[in-house]
Amino acid sequence: MKYTGPKYKLVRREGINLFGSAKYDVKKRRVLPGQKANGSSFVRLSDYGKLLRNKQVLKRMYLLTEKQFAKIVTQTSKKYAKNNNVAHDAALIQFLERRMDAVVLAAGFANTIMQARQMVGHAHFELNGVKHNIPSTFLNIGDKITVRGKLQSSPLYSSLAAQKGITPPSWLNVDYKNMTIELIRLPEPSEINVPVDLLKVVEFYARA
Repeated sequence: MKYTGPKYKLVRREGINLFGSAKYDVKKRRVLPGQKANGSSFVRLSDYGKLLRNKQVLKRMYLLTEKQFAKIVTQTSKKYAKNNNVAHDAALIQFLERRMDAVVLAAGFANTIMQARQMVGHAHFELNGVKHNIPSTFLNIGDKITVRGKLQSSPLYSSLAAQKGITPPSWLNVDYKNMTIELIRLPEPSEINVPVDLLKVVEFYARA
């Protein structure tokens, strides 16, 4: 089921800034949801609890439903890993980062995954020259995202041409002047900064 509640509640539950924006700074409130301000935020987790929290953090960072996330872990990335002789955890993070909304965020065209998803969903982009509005689309190497012509003068994107000091991920070729993003290779797990152990996420579903 899609989560429609307050995003900061998720941040408080996991104890980290899941979405990067200062708006979701976990230091504002350190206690867990439902606790009083002077309550203890320390919870001793079982082994299963540790696996669960790893899974929940990663799923919530990409703002996926349990059904979407489980499919990527147990079917999509697992099958790809087996057929291409790569580690399951590597395939997992690659598929998460290959989603169109995640690519738009990584390139700096959006500030949060929520904004990136809204931009894609409202058809702000073309994918390989064709208008596209499906955030969950997995990009392949060589695929190119372009801000649609009529939106390039929008305040959302007009400042991109003047971007300075932004270093996009090395697996993306980002042209801020022409407002394009191209996937030139797949990322390695070591290049993705996620506050979880990817192997524990894989293990969670293997034990289910």
